Amino acid sequence: MLNQPKLHRLFKLGLLVNPYAGIGGALALKGSDGVEIREKALSMGAEKKALDKTRLALAHIVTIQDQVQLYVASGDMGETLAKDMGFHYTLVYQPENLQTEGQDTEATAKALLAHQVDLILFAGGDGTARNVCHVVGSSVPVLGVPAGCKIHSAVYAITPAAAGRVLKQVIKGEIVSVSDAEVMDIDEALFRNGKVNARQFGEMQVPTELRYIQAVKMGGKESDELVLADIAAHIIEIIEDNPEHLFVMGSGSTVEFVMQELGIKNTLLGVDVIKHKKLLASDVTASELIALTTHQNCKLVLTLIGGQGHIIGRGNQQLSADFLTSIEKDNILLVATKSKLSNLSGRPLIVDSGDTKLDIQLSGLISIITGYHDQVLYPIANLHLSIKDTV
Repeated sequence: MLNQPKLHRLFKLGLLVNPYAGIGGALALKGSDGVEIREKALSMGAEKKALDKTRLALAHIVTIQDQVQLYVASGDMGETLAKDMGFHYTLVYQPENLQTEGQDTEATAKALLAHQVDLILFAGGDGTARNVCHVVGSSVPVLGVPAGCKIHSAVYAITPAAAGRVLKQVIKGEIVSVSDAEVMDIDEALFRNGKVNARQFGEMQVPTELRYIQAVKMGGKESDELVLADIAAHIIEIIEDNPEHLFVMGSGSTVEFVMQELGIKNTLLGVDVIKHKKLLASDVTASELIALTTHQNCKLVLTLIGGQGHIIGRGNQQLSADFLTSIEKDNILLVATKSKLSNLSGRPLIVDSGDTKLDIQLSGLISIITGYHDQVLYPIANLHLSIKDTV
């Protein structure tokens, strides 16, 4: 039997630690926001425990650290831990002051996005979550390690160890759901005066352990028709929420089901373009697609070839490298049932656009719509790995 080539690239994990998170808790200071509070806590002998809590999470992936490349800020914001635990790491940011502030958290988050990490693991409290959310939004999945005094936000795992378990699942390429989670915070000044004023500041995407929440048949298998209806409802909602966008509908039976739910004639083995839930062009060529979509806001609806995992380059060559380069990765709406993903037996998805640079850019984790407001994370292979280019 021939040896199969390795399709997985190193998992690009962004690590961000707020080293001062939680230092006011044991001293009844009701939080750690603000220079004065942190200075007071330190003068009272407060211990910085955020690194220890982050270590508990990272301990779950030490055995697979050869599959991971960390991207960190200097010192106790991440580098100290990465070096001590023996991870391969890249330094992306260095704060000017020893006592880091919220702007250092945001600057690190921006640097991690610039390095196109697959996921950001951050340790802190609700203030840290707010800083990360301000920069990241829903652009990349995040996972919070609870280390602060205030943990109202749903972006945190229930314990540092729980964060590590979920993180390990994601890195190993297991099917992991991803959902929108609220970022909450309270006014610490009011809290210290006995008043609780919590409000939502935004949402971020968080990986969670897989839950089959769709309708199922006897025996625990997905009912494909009901699941496809859920997937279609999710896509239709996105179409309704983005009336200014063109939607490029790829080939395949899953996309065809979406078109049927819209009441639009579909080209099963071709590419159609719709807008305002109406057909704009049918069975377009690569050049026609470029002409239609140039200078237009676009989203691409794709599915995968069952059993093979190809999403680009097999049966949809109309989706040229020029077109794919013109849209952001988060404008690719990949749809599939979980049973279809399970049939891949853990093999990654494949992009074969004919453009090496584009293939590499599209590699890494992608969110796949598997039901109504139900998504999972799944890896796209980097088929162009070399000895010198492993990340």
